[in-house]
Amino acid sequence: MKTLRLILGDQLNIQHSWFSQVDPDVTYVMMEIRAETDYVLHHAQKIIAIFAAMRAFKEKLISLGHQVIYYPIDNPDNQHDFEKNIRSLISQLGVTRLEMQYPDEVRVDEVFHNMAASLPIETNIVDSEHFITQRDEATKFFGTRKWLMESFYRHLRNKHQVLMANDKPVGGAWNFDKENRKAWRGKPPAPEDWRDTHDHHALWQSIQAQGVNSFGEASADDFRWPLNRDEALQQLDYFLNHVLMHFGDYQDAMSKHQSRMFHALISFSLNVKLISPMEVISRTEQIWKEQSLPLPAVEGFIRQILGWREYIRGYYWRHAKQLQQVNFFQHQQPLPKWFWTGNTKMACLNNCIQDSLKNAYAHHIQRLMVIGNFGLLAGINPQSLHEWYLGIYIDAFEWVEMPNTLGMSQFADGGMLASKPYVSSANYIDKMSDYCQGCHYHKNLKISDSDQAACPFNSLYWNFYMRHADKLQKNVRLSIVYQQIRKMDDAQKNSIQQQAQIYLDNLENL
Repeated sequence: MKTLRLILGDQLNIQHSWFSQVDPDVTYVMMEIRAETDYVLHHAQKIIAIFAAMRAFKEKLISLGHQVIYYPIDNPDNQHDFEKNIRSLISQLGVTRLEMQYPDEVRVDEVFHNMAASLPIETNIVDSEHFITQRDEATKFFGTRKWLMESFYRHLRNKHQVLMANDKPVGGAWNFDKENRKAWRGKPPAPEDWRDTHDHHALWQSIQAQGVNSFGEASADDFRWPLNRDEALQQLDYFLNHVLMHFGDYQDAMSKHQSRMFHALISFSLNVKLISPMEVISRTEQIWKEQSLPLPAVEGFIRQILGWREYIRGYYWRHAKQLQQVNFFQHQQPLPKWFWTGNTKMACLNNCIQDSLKNAYAHHIQRLMVIGNFGLLAGINPQSLHEWYLGIYIDAFEWVEMPNTLGMSQFADGGMLASKPYVSSANYIDKMSDYCQGCHYHKNLKISDSDQAACPFNSLYWNFYMRHADKLQKNVRLSIVYQQIRKMDDAQKNSIQQQAQIYLDNLENL
């Protein structure tokens, strides 16, 4: 039986059982296809990184003795469609069986199941052997109960005995989040970028020659995202040994002087499966024990992987079809053009967007509490923002990005994921960053005066809650907000709303 096995660009798991032995009757196929580069507008580094990692993975398989057919983007035989290329190989090679790994996105899942139904050969889909949980594990765990990440996190901590001692959480608490919210004022010094560099100039030229559209800085001659598992593990180990000790304190901090801060930068490696979540957790626990690292830092890091990452995946597979349509507040504002340039007078957004365009990366607070915060307050269409997030970030694959954007960031699902909208005035941004220093807008003003323009976040914040009172004022987590609004007199509320409307009418010029 001649078997063909399809490997996707985010299935680069050399530890998968597929590769444990060489079989002369098995051929692997990998494809760089336009269907995957073009479904949204992607950052140049995202396209380069995935293709470069795919090519390195191909070479690794060949070195182990496996047979591999690879379709580079400029191959004239490449039909840029999974099924068309596979049908061609079935004819050429006499393939009698196709095997695939379960993909991580509904879009590709539908393609795979349609292929399985239409191809004239036997097909089989197997697990990707990457995630800690199954697609439906969270759905089964919660049943008819309210979905809460903390509950699922504790369940997984118990099930896999992570940071546990005698069936109790080490340190006497499940969550140390309140200890992980310090602002960073320059000390301790943030680490230099510890990642290796690569020259992908030739690859980038071939991508451009095929007319693939992209945005952001390619950095093809000085490229720092990992190519393979060895590099990914080296980068992880450097973080664990030299940076993790400060991660907990400053994981929510932001600075115009430092874009990476104390973050691990392993999300791309995880999401294309160069490394696995459980080995990251195991290595983290080992380093914690060997070096007596601060427990809040260790727990906070593990929570992002064991807790949030697995929870979000479960939420995605439960609600993906619904999320494609949600718009709870009926927001319709288009993305301002400066989302593609960063050229805005708001210093926080200028820094976060320009960093994103330069690095194809921003950490979770920059994404949630600056860019996403503004998007929600300004009434940006959530589906448009979702496509922007999906395209710009190197670690953004729909299973993880869509719930984070439409649920957590934009509350477009009406509170199925988040218990309240994650919005703030300038006060939070100023507390957690140095962005407000020297900004064109004044962080303390709600209303502009003759001397100083008020920070748009302030009037937009209060206007958001006034505008959506019918949908939000019964939320117990927002009772303080609406108590404050009720204390405002009509003149004050009208002034805030008028200021907000001026900004909403002039988003392109902020």
